[in-house]
Amino acid sequence: MEAMWIEKYRPKILDDIIGQDEIKERLKGFIRTKSLPHLLFAGPPGTGKTSAVLALAAEIFESENIRNNLLELNASDERGIDTIRQTVKDFAMTLPAGGAPFKIIVLDEADALTSQAQQALRRTMEKFVDTSRFVLLCNYPGKIIEPIQSRCAFFKFSPIDPALSRKRIIEITKIEKLKFDEKGMDLVLEKSNGDMRKALNILQACYAMGKGVTEDTVLETVGGLASGEIKDLIEKTAKDFSTGLKLLQDLIYVRGIVGSDLIREIYTFIQENKQIQNSKKILLMEHLAEADFRLAEGASPDIQLAFVLAVLTE
Repeated sequence: MEAMWIEKYRPKILDDIIGQDEIKERLKGFIRTKSLPHLLFAGPPGTGKTSAVLALAAEIFESENIRNNLLELNASDERGIDTIRQTVKDFAMTLPAGGAPFKIIVLDEADALTSQAQQALRRTMEKFVDTSRFVLLCNYPGKIIEPIQSRCAFFKFSPIDPALSRKRIIEITKIEKLKFDEKGMDLVLEKSNGDMRKALNILQACYAMGKGVTEDTVLETVGGLASGEIKDLIEKTAKDFSTGLKLLQDLIYVRGIVGSDLIREIYTFIQENKQIQNSKKILLMEHLAEADFRLAEGASPDIQLAFVLAVLTE
């Protein structure tokens, strides 16, 4: 169901994409001239990278030729050197269909390609430039080797502005006749953090529950914290450390809040709290970074977060 919603609201033309106006204008120039370099799209998840390249292909190719002239490989595919040497190379070396000027090969999450695969891709991009153009999509462009970056026009996608996200989400809720309130909508925007795909998935989950988009249904869907809960946790810990520890353990083991999410919420609280001195903020950030690293290495979340709370409330 989630994929169905995303496909239903995926932009069919570039003008449907929100929040990336400068990128749209640059891509429209390629459409007008029917000329396209290799492209590198980088940015956070859910900001329109895949939608942009599919809309670009839809405007360059005739509808009946898109399937024959577009190859899309994503993270579910094998991403080693054999894929580049076989699947990608075989597609790149054939002539485009229907009189199209070139084919387009989309490599989603290209930053997950192995070093060997990237070296093979570098040569393939160079050798078959007469018949094919490559579009690499990634979250971390620094993981793409320099020779590939130098062969591509770089496009940096930014998180979607909350005002634009809200406008689009409200349009969707009205079309789908999905009830919502302002607190629920604010929480969707907060939890999606500029990721339009995540926002759609939250809406879909709320729709499936049949309760509308409210603060309670969104929290039930994403398993997150309500506004003010972190503040309440810190205040109770400051008054009585054992009470705070009990509340922390309930959040982790009863409600199932992930340790990394708690660290992110504590980070936001510290960042926005003007009563905490800058010198203490610096110390707390160091401890948060250390706890986040230890959690990623498999440490116990309640012990790591208890230490952070102890420093925060001392």
